[in-house]
Amino acid sequence: MYDSGVALGGLSCFVTPDLARDLASDIVNLLSSSRPYTRKRAVLLLYKIFLKYPEALRPTFPRLKDKLEDPDPGVQSAAVNVICELARKNPKNYLTLAPVFFKLMTTSSNNWMLIKIIKLFGALVPLEPRLGKKLLEPLTNLINSTSAMSLLYECINTVIAVLISISAGGDHAASIQLCVQKLGVLIEDSDQNLKYLGLLAMGKILQTHPKAVQAHKDIVLRCLDDKDESIRLRSLDLLYGMVSKKNIMEIVKKLMEHVESAEGSHYRYISVLVELTKVEGTKHGAKIAEQIQDVTVRVESIRHFSVSQMALLVENAHILLAGSAQQRNNISEVLLAAAWICGEYSQHVRNVPSVLESMLRARTSVMSGHILSVYVQNIGKLYSTLLSKAEEEDDWDAIESLDNLMLSKLADFELAEHLEAQERACTLMSILRVVEAAHARREKIAIDIAKLYEGELNPVAPKAQRKVPVPDGLDLDEWINEPWQDTPESSEESDIDSTFGQPAPRIRSEFTSFGCVPTYDDEPKIGEKPKKGKKKETVELSPEEVERRRKAREAERESNPYYVKGTATAPKRPTRFVTMDTAHANDVNRADGEMPEGAKSTDDEDSAAKGVSDEFRALDINLDEPLRPDEVVRGPPVYTRQRASPPRPALVP
Repeated sequence: MYDSGVALGGLSCFVTPDLARDLASDIVNLLSSSRPYTRKRAVLLLYKIFLKYPEALRPTFPRLKDKLEDPDPGVQSAAVNVICELARKNPKNYLTLAPVFFKLMTTSSNNWMLIKIIKLFGALVPLEPRLGKKLLEPLTNLINSTSAMSLLYECINTVIAVLISISAGGDHAASIQLCVQKLGVLIEDSDQNLKYLGLLAMGKILQTHPKAVQAHKDIVLRCLDDKDESIRLRSLDLLYGMVSKKNIMEIVKKLMEHVESAEGSHYRYISVLVELTKVEGTKHGAKIAEQIQDVTVRVESIRHFSVSQMALLVENAHILLAGSAQQRNNISEVLLAAAWICGEYSQHVRNVPSVLESMLRARTSVMSGHILSVYVQNIGKLYSTLLSKAEEEDDWDAIESLDNLMLSKLADFELAEHLEAQERACTLMSILRVVEAAHARREKIAIDIAKLYEGELNPVAPKAQRKVPVPDGLDLDEWINEPWQDTPESSEESDIDSTFGQPAPRIRSEFTSFGCVPTYDDEPKIGEKPKKGKKKETVELSPEEVERRRKAREAERESNPYYVKGTATAPKRPTRFVTMDTAHANDVNRADGEMPEGAKSTDDEDSAAKGVSDEFRALDINLDEPLRPDEVVRGPPVYTRQRASPPRPALVP
């Protein structure tokens, strides 16, 4: 018995569409096993079979439906589990099973199975409002009688869905008060998860029956003092809808107390990223740098704080560059983002001379070349900021010392091994010599230098090139220049080897389109002497022959069991952003970045990939249609034991 269970469990882990197709009938036959354990494992395996081979759902569903009335509670529970999982994505196909599940809900004492059934009813109620009126009484009885918090929450959640669907008619004040009362018990529980779920369900009732929720104002106000931030946020959402003329003063007073003592979390993400740079042995320097740079560019309200933190990193770069070479290469990537942020947003740097001197003191022999090139680029930006300020104040002593500092320290960068860093340093050094000559004549040139770094660098979309619209009249498949036509003279000349002056060997025609190792016509076969005479000409294949051979090659690959086929699939794309109500000062620049004129966004491509997966979309099958003759699953044949025939009497001579 357990050997078959192990086999069924293993098959559920590695089942493929081909295995599901070939073994579906065998799994269905196991539903008639005399052992409840085997029936239960077979029922659970059917879910994986349906996902891999959706065509098996219609013919096997009647047999699965029969297992809802199986005498063994384990088999019954497994059938409920499978059907509820199937109905989670396509509930409308399982409306006809409502009477069966209603009977199970009123007769079963298994809390786990009741939770599954009640969840399913919660999905079916919006599709069939008449079902909600029948569910109110048994759900109310369960709410009053059960002591299991998980079952209580599911009952309340389904009752709320029922009340929303039938809110147009009937007076259901008693049911609403019962739900609100039980939710108050959940909110006052010491379990943080139950407290959060209670507040979440209370918010659903608040949308349709706000007066019923206002009675629990004191409980919600106490949740503002909870240590869990998610619970505090949920209680704030409830208070927003519970305000009335009678309690507005009390609520405002409580909120003002929290405003005075609340700790700001606006800069928490940047602070955490900076703290991660101090973790010894971290391997994610590039990811940390990318996040710091991306957040600073997109969120303007935290830019000044981010710049101050990056300035500290630049001034203490020697700490990040300490340690082994591997660790230094990993975490030093943060210096790239720090230098770029300090240079690009130099107006937010408090002590520009200190940051500039720290960059000029960079150890070119230790720091990576691509980071040095970013250093050089942003040294120029900081120099431009200081030069503009000094020229506005006519402080020629400061200008002279600044020029001398740049010319003396920047020479080390010209000797860097990295070519781009060396090139940028040489370019900046040439500009500085021109500036120094102008300053010697007491000419102000800061305005011209500032124009080199004028404008703000915005994020550029990774798909920018894809979004460029094709101009009208441009055919990308058309030749820009028509290829030359080969003449007989040119084809004869191409046959002569340009290196040795000998005719080039011709590839045998049967290998010209198969991608095999070429065999040449002028190579003698093994054991055969080379023949003298006129060389045979190559046979050019017609397009029809090439297509025929290509199809033959594909057919050969399909029939070859040792040929490994590619199975690469496109990765699933997670949801990009979560919509939140925030102040305009904290808006995040979530745009794709600078785009060409007339370009179209491809966000529709991202949204098209969301939603129901292909597996569940394939399981959206009408189960009410009668089965066709070819869809009927035959049961296992009945074998009858044949009686042995009596022995024949011996022949008497």
